[in-house]
Amino acid sequence: MGQPRPARNQSAWWRSAVIYQVYVRSFADGDGDGTGDLAGVRARLPYLAELGVDALWFNPWYLSPLADGGYDVADYRTIDPAFGTLAEAEKLIAEARELGIRTLVDIVPNHVSDQHPWFRAALAGGPERDLFHFRPGRGEHGELPPNDWPSQFAGSTEPVWTRLPDGDWYLHLFTPEQPDLNWDHPAVHREHEEILRFWFERGVAGVRIDSAALLAKDPDLPDYVEGRDPNPYVDRDELHDIYRSWRTVADAYDGIFVGEVWLPDSERFARYLRPDELHTAFNFSFLSCPWDAARLRTSIDETLAEHAPVGAPATWVLCNHDVTRTVTRYGRAETGFDFTAKEFGTPTDLALGTRRARAAALLSLALPGAVYVYQGEELGLPEVELPRESIQDPMYSRSGGTDPGRDGCRVPLPWTAGEPNSGFGGEPWLPQPADWPGYAADRQAGDPGSMLNLYRAALRVRRAEPGFGDGPLAWLPAPEGVLAFARTDGLLCVVNLADGPVELPGHSRLLLASGPLDNDGFLPPDTAAWLRA
Repeated sequence: MGQPRPARNQSAWWRSAVIYQVYVRSFADGDGDGTGDLAGVRARLPYLAELGVDALWFNPWYLSPLADGGYDVADYRTIDPAFGTLAEAEKLIAEARELGIRTLVDIVPNHVSDQHPWFRAALAGGPERDLFHFRPGRGEHGELPPNDWPSQFAGSTEPVWTRLPDGDWYLHLFTPEQPDLNWDHPAVHREHEEILRFWFERGVAGVRIDSAALLAKDPDLPDYVEGRDPNPYVDRDELHDIYRSWRTVADAYDGIFVGEVWLPDSERFARYLRPDELHTAFNFSFLSCPWDAARLRTSIDETLAEHAPVGAPATWVLCNHDVTRTVTRYGRAETGFDFTAKEFGTPTDLALGTRRARAAALLSLALPGAVYVYQGEELGLPEVELPRESIQDPMYSRSGGTDPGRDGCRVPLPWTAGEPNSGFGGEPWLPQPADWPGYAADRQAGDPGSMLNLYRAALRVRRAEPGFGDGPLAWLPAPEGVLAFARTDGLLCVVNLADGPVELPGHSRLLLASGPLDNDGFLPPDTAAWLRA
């Protein structure tokens, strides 16, 4: 299965780790039914070891009706049969660890599936109703929702309350199939701490926390008022006691947390990263930032500044399972990301986007902290504009068909150019475009200039050079439109976002470049280089 790699900085591996995000349903299909599964991932562990990643983060692989891609969990202790079995998950965790690759699982504490035993008992009128937010409606006959909170799905005009035949309403910030839990109830706390122990005892190294800032609600469930502080359901102070309690569980297993925390206030964001709470949190400022030198530098500076007071490492990510793929986004007129701006038919220059994505890969991998790589980014996959009849993401349906949804970045991966379905397995659950074989991993492995080989080379250099990863960063003088900074041990990174070529700073060696240099050794536009001073 390959040779294990020595892990770097064992005691705090997560501070400098490169973590690969696995969306199981679309990674590799081991049994030929068209859905990715754990057997497919196990068969591709040598590929991931050769890529050079330190850990794998798995999107939810639990029993689920898949109303929202697995983020509607019916049973946290059962692997969904479409993906495999608990025994297979345990084998996968162990086999990856033998190769020096740790595993992170995804926990969704804000809500469960409407097929979860608790909610089914609640619908039957049992005391489990207290575990959710059930309320009578407003209006003369209770015909109006209990409050006016907006949906967490961008562009959705659907209500966040659903009325039952008995007249009561229940809260769901996402879809009706995802009822929100009541975190004022001690049973909810106990259950989630037991779930954490369950997975830590099976060898996982960490947990990613979905929608981490949404769990606690104002018990009065007041109407939403823009700018009201505190917000009735986002970033409430009660959350910090929850995560302090979770931290004691994680510390007992030497486990780590990464939170999905979308907050514009950097000071409040940093509170989640205090030494007795979460270890890390996703950096959405950098992910959504346009391809613009000044704005990227501001994002980097602000990210490092907000992490510094609590001593937490930053995280860097260009794309994930919810976001337009990098080569597509960077090839558009508007290169930033905003859920509300997604629309069908947006023109894209893929050649330009690919050059920029290659440069952005070296930029992100040179910054202090941990890096997350979404599956397929190392292949340079573009966003796929799917036929409308193929889209399964509820973002599309709940927007009335105006939002393309997130399925375009979830199309199953191409592995082998000459095989049916590009070697993914059976007929994929989302259709692959006709040009998918051109991105296949086997074809790219034999091309020295491919995106795959760029990622492999970058991760080899990053692992070999102690100056990369967590640590200080110092900006260097540079022309307008150019990012240049020094890390420790004489390592330099230069990224040219200007319109013309630029001269590289003095250096003794070129370690890696995202594209060829000009004949005179200048760095072309939309190109990055790693240097040794």
